[in-house]
Amino acid sequence: MFSEKNQKKIKNRLKKIYKSSIHNETINEHCREIISIISKFNKKNKKKKLLVSQQTSVVICYGDSISDGSQKNQINVFQRFYNKKLKNYFNTVHFLPFYPSSSDSGFAVKDHYKIDNKLGNWSDIKRFSKKNNIMADIVINHSSARGLWFRNFLKEKRPGKNYFITVDAKYNVSNVVRPRDHKLLKNISIFKKNEYLWRTFSADQIDLNFKNPAVLMRFIKIMINLVSHGVTIFRLDAIAYLWKKSGSKCINLDQTHEIIKLLKFVSSCLNIKTLIVTETNLPEKENLSYFGNSDEADWIYNFSLAPLLVHAFLFENSSFLNKWGERLPQAKKGNSYLNFIASHDGIGMRPIEGILNKQIVQKFFKRLKKNGSKFSYRKIQQKTKKVYEANITIYDALKKSDFDKTGKFSFQRYISAHSIMISFEGVPAIYFNSLFGTSNDEAKYIITGNNRDVNRYKWNDKNISKKLSDKKSKQSIFYKSITNLLNIKQQQKAFHPNALRIIINLGPKFFCFKRISIDKKQTILCVTNLTSKHQITKLNKKYLYWKNLINTKTSFKENNKFQLKPFETLWLSNK
Repeated sequence: MFSEKNQKKIKNRLKKIYKSSIHNETINEHCREIISIISKFNKKNKKKKLLVSQQTSVVICYGDSISDGSQKNQINVFQRFYNKKLKNYFNTVHFLPFYPSSSDSGFAVKDHYKIDNKLGNWSDIKRFSKKNNIMADIVINHSSARGLWFRNFLKEKRPGKNYFITVDAKYNVSNVVRPRDHKLLKNISIFKKNEYLWRTFSADQIDLNFKNPAVLMRFIKIMINLVSHGVTIFRLDAIAYLWKKSGSKCINLDQTHEIIKLLKFVSSCLNIKTLIVTETNLPEKENLSYFGNSDEADWIYNFSLAPLLVHAFLFENSSFLNKWGERLPQAKKGNSYLNFIASHDGIGMRPIEGILNKQIVQKFFKRLKKNGSKFSYRKIQQKTKKVYEANITIYDALKKSDFDKTGKFSFQRYISAHSIMISFEGVPAIYFNSLFGTSNDEAKYIITGNNRDVNRYKWNDKNISKKLSDKKSKQSIFYKSITNLLNIKQQQKAFHPNALRIIINLGPKFFCFKRISIDKKQTILCVTNLTSKHQITKLNKKYLYWKNLINTKTSFKENNKFQLKPFETLWLSNK
């Protein structure tokens, strides 16, 4: 039975979202509907936990990141590869949108209830989920202009009627914070009126109208449907832009946070344990706000880590990384940072606002451009443009620097960057292509002209398998080095996502932090030389006798001091 206390919580959340815009009876009606949805689900499903520990690692991929050349069942092709090469290192798979889509590599969703025919079907996801956690996107801010909902919207039919945002010419959009540089509003004559459609991300992605509670109810049902098919971790794509208000920034509004709280509460009421992840590529203070009071996201993306880490390696200076690490709050128990340094998009630059000044940022962009980066922009107050993200693979981003113009230490930089990300407080997420040190896909970019496509290379199954069987191939060397780090991590309690993190500032040439296990029994000191020269540092003598987890054969002691090779990382454990 659903308790009266829980009913009250749902009703209060709905009231905070809609305030006085809808009647109490409508609130009560939607509350009863939510309770009914949860109750029906729980009757069909036994209780199931989702454990998060040092063994939790995420691989990010598309359903067809590996292809066998056919146009069907690509998820099965990926699962076969996963079972051979990845299952020992990852227990969670983040499949980027696998729904039918009209653009943006899956993010212009046409139907959340279906899987793209070439990728497979729901039974493929369900089968995969029996031994692994499946993370999937709920593309919640917008929907395809070529999907059923929008077609029905134009005909005033359900589902789709009143699902999309239209505004008139008086609507004040002067303060809207933009993630893109295209025209925000599209003038259209519908329902015998001259109105404007809202398009935050592209002309093909029309923003949904959450002021209509039917849209919120639809996404609660979508969430339940995903759980029924084996998905237990939800990535709420572009969630920060969800609610709009004339004259406001139309980002991070109170109603958006309240909607996340409602989704989190619904999630917590299900017999099958699920997690909410918010995708908010924003300045850090705004990003951190999505933890709420432990009543919003379970995990938030650690967006600042990637640009700061890349900057530190390229300029061989950890000053900004150290200051950031010292200020970053420890996540509360049960919450976690999701750490990543590469994704299907690019390296987001909004998270470094207020951390790196304009002059340093321009120097950073100049170096990235030399390494092959394209840049995507966003509009500032509808007039000027500003870099939103650098579109480049993490391999190319770290390949060369002003200190290492030939790329002599590109491999060492790359592996050390991953070692920091994997050992830092939180859950590590590794983009599939990063496992093999993949370079920019210039051929795809030439064909599509889409900046983001440089980082969305799709592998042929036979091709990558052949390369991994060759011990001397670049792909094999990178794969073995990164999976070795993941293998070590899984066995250390001090690498639990909630294990204590303490930054130790050894000056600008090093990045150093301690991780202390929840039971206080294990401590690991993580030290990285961020330069292309041998560096010596002095630490407490006790560390001289600790075990180096990464390479026990490497000597790093000299006259009771630590000597690190260029871009070398040590994981020193007391046990």
